[in-house]
Amino acid sequence: MGRLTGKTAFISGGARGLGAEMARRMHEEGANVMVTDILVDEGMAFASEHKNIEFLPHDVTDEAQWETSIAKTIEIFGGLDILVNNAGITHDGTPVEDTSLEQWRKVTSIDLDAVFLGCKYGVRAMKENGGSIINVSSIYGIVGSAGQAAYHAAKGGVRLLTKGMAAEMGTLGYKIRVNSIHPGFVVTELLRGGLKQAVEAGMMPGENEAIESLTEATPAGRLGVPMDIANGVVFLASDEAEWMTGSELVIDGGYTAQ
Repeated sequence: MGRLTGKTAFISGGARGLGAEMARRMHEEGANVMVTDILVDEGMAFASEHKNIEFLPHDVTDEAQWETSIAKTIEIFGGLDILVNNAGITHDGTPVEDTSLEQWRKVTSIDLDAVFLGCKYGVRAMKENGGSIINVSSIYGIVGSAGQAAYHAAKGGVRLLTKGMAAEMGTLGYKIRVNSIHPGFVVTELLRGGLKQAVEAGMMPGENEAIESLTEATPAGRLGVPMDIANGVVFLASDEAEWMTGSELVIDGGYTAQ
C-alpha cells in the first residue's frame, strides 16, 4: 500500500466499471483522485463513499470542459500527476457498409478525439513536474473483429497516439510517461452492452452464449474483472514503471496470444 501516496490522479469515465475500480485502487494506494463522467448521479454517489475522491460532471468530447475539469482538479488537490483517459463506448455491431458517418463520428469522438483532448491538457498540466498518462485502448486496438470497425479504428488510434506522444515527450524534455493499456473481455456494463448490441445486429448468438464462447476462447479460463485492469493501471501510474513509456500493457487472459 502507499505506492501512489502524495500523487493526484484524474480518471475520465470513472463513475462505474473499470474507471471506478481504477479510482478505488489508486485511492487504496494513497492517491487523491478526481473522477469525471456524464453519469452524474452515479459519479456523485461513488465519490461520496471515499474521503479523497472527488467527482466532476464531464463530457469528454467538449474541449472547454477538459480545460476546466483539469484546472478544478489542480485547484482542489494542488497538482496533477496521473491522467487516465478511460471514457469510452462500443460500436453497435453494424457492418461497415451500413454504418453511417454519424455513428462513426460518435464512436471516434469519444474513443479517440477525447483521448487527444485529455492528453493535450494533461501535458499542459504536467510538463513542469512530470507525470504519467495512461490511455485505455483495447485488445481491439491490436486485433480485429466483425461489426466493430469504428471501435477498432479509434482504439488502434489510441495505441499509436500513445507511442507518438511518448516519443514527443522525450524530444521536448518533458518527464511525462505515456503508455496504453489494452483490456481483454472484462465483465462490465460496457461489455454486456456491447454484446447485447452485437446480438441484436445478428453478429453473435445470445448474450449468455456469447459470454460462454469468449470464456472458452480465453486461455486463462475466465473473463476479466475490473480489478485485473485496475492493478495494471496502478502499476503504470507508480514509480515502479518509471522506465516505461510508449508501451502497451495487454491484460486479456491470453486471448491475443493465440
